[in-house]
Amino acid sequence: MANEAAKAELAELLTSVQTGIAEIARMQREHAKLTASATVAGKRVTVVVNANGDVIQTVLGRNADELTHAQLAQAFTEAQQQAAAAVRARTKAMVAQVRQKNARLPGLSDFVPGLPDLRELIPDPPQPSLDPPAARARAVVVDDGAAGMEFTDVEQLDRDSGGSDVANSGW
Repeated sequence: MANEAAKAELAELLTSVQTGIAEIARMQREHAKLTASATVAGKRVTVVVNANGDVIQTVLGRNADELTHAQLAQAFTEAQQQAAAAVRARTKAMVAQVRQKNARLPGLSDFVPGLPDLRELIPDPPQPSLDPPAARARAVVVDDGAAGMEFTDVEQLDRDSGGSDVANSGW
């Protein structure tokens, strides 16, 4: 009977995982359709970006010719950054919604006691700089993860001088 219960639990888990994967695929399709726009410089410059923050359209409004080249360049940059920030916010909301739905799924630690939940081990990516390439602020690089992950709750194993069992033909 315990075997049948385990099979039923595994089948339910598999169904949940498949549902979660389908939800992620749906979110990815919706994400690919996202666009955002921003208008700056007194409604003289509008930029539209796609889900990746890539500029897909630029529109100059009335009196844009009154702006200097430097002002236009600054307006393009500002509009793109604002539009990209809007897309990132919408993307973050979409991902949070999917994560909330998938939070019901058990982690590996639920099946193997003591095993860390892999979702907790994934680091947040660093935020890219919005400063121009030659800006001094870009020269400062902070890499909090340079040392890599450090585990403190580990057990040291004595290793014999023999070869690895992984290469053993019995595998």
